[in-house]
Amino acid sequence: MNPLAYTRAAELPAILEKRIAILDGAMGTMIQRFKLSEEQYRGERFKDFHKDVKGNNELLSLTRPDVILDIHEKYLAAGADLIETNTFGATQVAQADYDMQDLAREMNLVSAQLARAACDKYSTPDRPRFVAGALGPTPKTASISPDVNDPGARNTSFEELRASYYEQVEALVEGGSDVLLVETIFDTLNAKAALFAIEEFFDKSGERLPIIISGTVTDASGRVLSGQTVTAFWHSVRHARPLAVGLNCALGAALMRPYIQELSKIAPDTFISCYPNAGLPNPMSDTGFDETPEVTSRLLHEFAAEGLVNIVGGCCGTTPDHIGAIADTVLPLAPRGARRAAFYSATA
Repeated sequence: MNPLAYTRAAELPAILEKRIAILDGAMGTMIQRFKLSEEQYRGERFKDFHKDVKGNNELLSLTRPDVILDIHEKYLAAGADLIETNTFGATQVAQADYDMQDLAREMNLVSAQLARAACDKYSTPDRPRFVAGALGPTPKTASISPDVNDPGARNTSFEELRASYYEQVEALVEGGSDVLLVETIFDTLNAKAALFAIEEFFDKSGERLPIIISGTVTDASGRVLSGQTVTAFWHSVRHARPLAVGLNCALGAALMRPYIQELSKIAPDTFISCYPNAGLPNPMSDTGFDETPEVTSRLLHEFAAEGLVNIVGGCCGTTPDHIGAIADTVLPLAPRGARRAAFYSATA
């Protein structure tokens, strides 16, 4: 198999061979700390919009870019190497919930530009920072019926998802993304639509960015919501030749550990990423989750000490304090090894 030659972030594979890289933490958790009102979400541009938009975090890239930039910079200051764009729900499929699907492209473009500006500010020759263009799962599933009385019913299609993801990828790359992160995958068919769109974009544009694929094990069954085990999930997406594959969300690190161990065994030719929630939900906590930075960092230190991971960060409930603590505890440790030549090349 010929190695991949990346047109962006060509140095990232070599970095992952030398040390563990740090991904940022939760965007939503940080946005909640600003306690923004409906009016602040709307801004002047959307003050007369016909539908409530509070909670549409991707809209903030357009109406409150200062908030998004501030969050990015806090994570970079804490030690993050990769910063996710504020685009988890910035697809036409997801934005249809707010009647804002026509804004999806702009959301992705501006979000990538904001993350790019933050990374450029914090990058040094010895410590480059990378923009990870985030592609979320959408609120719809191509594999599961939304109607318990009609198992064959679907509320989206592969083609609708592919077209929506293609638009997203195109704008993310135009805005300055270095990496594409297909994350929080609960339906592998949705992810395959995203990967199809990515490859289609690569073919048309001549660009080739590293891809990170991150699934979500939803409960103790060890399966993604659409029914696959971690092993089956990997074999369904490995054709995309990702730079890294991993897990995020749904579980805290303690419950995620056996599934990261499984991935580490079955995917020897690629790097492993892991960014768990800060434990279990806890409405009494400041972040909405149980774990303090000390707890989350201790657990991820154990992952690193076991030689399981190459990229670590945080998902729901994590903050810059969590990311700073994680960086302090894992950076002295060696990364998991991978056979680089099989899947990717550090030479553009």
